[in-house]
Amino acid sequence: MLPLYNNILVTTDFTPNSDNAFKHAVMLARLNDAKIHLLHVLPQVDSSMRSYVSSVLGENRLEEFEHSNMEKARVEMKKNLDEFAKAELDQFPADFARFAGAEVVTGHPVVKILEVADRLNVDVIVMGTHGKGPLEHAFLGSVTEKILRKTSRPVFAIPLTK
Repeated sequence: MLPLYNNILVTTDFTPNSDNAFKHAVMLARLNDAKIHLLHVLPQVDSSMRSYVSSVLGENRLEEFEHSNMEKARVEMKKNLDEFAKAELDQFPADFARFAGAEVVTGHPVVKILEVADRLNVDVIVMGTHGKGPLEHAFLGSVTEKILRKTSRPVFAIPLTK
């Protein structure tokens, strides 16, 4: 039996290749009459920076500042994602009807992508790759590669276009 994709999760980091991945997800959704879920993960502030800012502001003020600003950023990015999807699909009402919405979450990108994929019970994850140099790649790896290693779902990795 051939796979049928009913729910597609497409991730974005607001790079041009993420836009390209979205277009691939739209075509995949069109072929399968599937819903498209758009996700952006806001990374958490790293612990050393958090420690430094905490020492300057104080722990209570840092938590208040962090919560307030992260929520504003999350709301603004969700609005941008919704507008992006509407603009991309404006000429294609049938595709826009497949758009299930955008979500912005905070945390480690790999962990959050996998959590959202589980929660939404998606059939496939579509994400763009980046053209990092060999040194960056060796030390950091890529979110896409980590997702490929940790998920049992199919992943469409859209390479950086030249």
